[in-house]
Amino acid sequence: MNARIPLESIEQSLYEVRQKIYPRAVHGAFARWRWGLVLATQLVFYGLAWLEWNGRQAVLFDLAARKFYIFGLVLWPQDIVYLTVLLVLSALSLFLFTAIAGRLWCGYACPQTVYTELFLSIERRIEGDRAARMKLDRSKLGPRKVALKAAKHAAWIALALWTGVTFVGYFTPVRDLVHSAATLDYGPWEAFWILFYGFATYGNAGWMREQVCKYMCPYARFQSAMFDSDTLVITYDAARGDPRGSRARKADPRAEGLGDCVDCSICVQVCPTGIDIRNGLQYECIGCAACIDGCDQVMDRMGYPRGLIRYSTENALRRGWDWRRIAARVARPRVAIYASILGAIGIALGVALWMRVPLKVDVIRDRAALAREVEGGLVENVYRLQVMNTQEAPRRIDIGVEGDESLRGLAIVRDSAPLEVAPTSTRLITLRVRAEPLAAHGSRPIVFRITSAGDRGETVFVREKSRFLVP
Repeated sequence: MNARIPLESIEQSLYEVRQKIYPRAVHGAFARWRWGLVLATQLVFYGLAWLEWNGRQAVLFDLAARKFYIFGLVLWPQDIVYLTVLLVLSALSLFLFTAIAGRLWCGYACPQTVYTELFLSIERRIEGDRAARMKLDRSKLGPRKVALKAAKHAAWIALALWTGVTFVGYFTPVRDLVHSAATLDYGPWEAFWILFYGFATYGNAGWMREQVCKYMCPYARFQSAMFDSDTLVITYDAARGDPRGSRARKADPRAEGLGDCVDCSICVQVCPTGIDIRNGLQYECIGCAACIDGCDQVMDRMGYPRGLIRYSTENALRRGWDWRRIAARVARPRVAIYASILGAIGIALGVALWMRVPLKVDVIRDRAALAREVEGGLVENVYRLQVMNTQEAPRRIDIGVEGDESLRGLAIVRDSAPLEVAPTSTRLITLRVRAEPLAAHGSRPIVFRITSAGDRGETVFVREKSRFLVP
């Protein structure tokens, strides 16, 4: 007879109370790379909104007018295909870089990582490094603690709100937003998105931090599907480091039966997600390489070679490969396929944008009178041409029509005044097309030929098909 097992002995908690992480400041080559990319990405984000182009904001997504301005390029809703291709390129780039070197995006350029670094930098400047922050949090509430916490959160909120203003500034001209800040004269949607994006930045980077990477970001869950045995990941060399243990700086670790790891836990203290990389690769690891910089500093102080924690591959650790052999495995089939597809799509997108016709024409038949007989016994059809000028310069247009041999005398009846379409605008043109009656009734194919001349002398030809009805 089986003994009854109490439920209390097998019950497991589905929720773990968060233990606050106090990342320690670290310096080194990877930290400099990370901060370089932080500064570069934020220079682009905060600075791009203030650039001007042709008397307007260089990058502006004008949703009300349904126009996207990207320097000299103006995209309309009909150009959604370019956005689709851009998303495909982003996904393929993520696959490519992940296959080569793991979570490069997460560790160096992800907005969550970038803003966490910025908020941590503010926190360190106001409250001090790891030990000082832990001591402050354990201390009783007093004037000094209140002042430091208030200063930190005030700086966080200011940065978060400015981030919200900048974000909304890509949809509403940023200069107008800043000028309205003095009187808080914002529209309801502008105010909502500034506060929403600012609150999201403040909450994610100031409070949630590693929780976003561990529990909210889907990339952490499926990243392993893009790894293989030749993917560069942050690894701990257990064969060299174990057995771990503390020792005097001048002691011979081999004589004491120890590896190179002094068990100082610096790699854990500097980790923004609080994991121990010595336990192997974990999904919480964002690939920031802070543990590499921290461990290298300890190895330098102990007089040991660097690289106890380093970028390496599973095959390299198992087979003892050097960097030359690791680099040779970068050009493997998976990477080559990703790179080829990415390059082909990128070239196709560039060619499509280069050859993009700045004039779009839609032909719509007049439904009120499909066909009618006019003076002289001629048959007349009425059409409406919607002409869209996607450039920021006016264009003069000339419209002609042509059909097969059965349509004799086919011509457009219109005023002789020149037609012009204003910059980045749409014009609706009504045309009357006449032809001699046919022996047989029915419809015949015709083609509208639109010729457009720009202010720089370039000529664009557009042809749109339609039908001519004979009652």
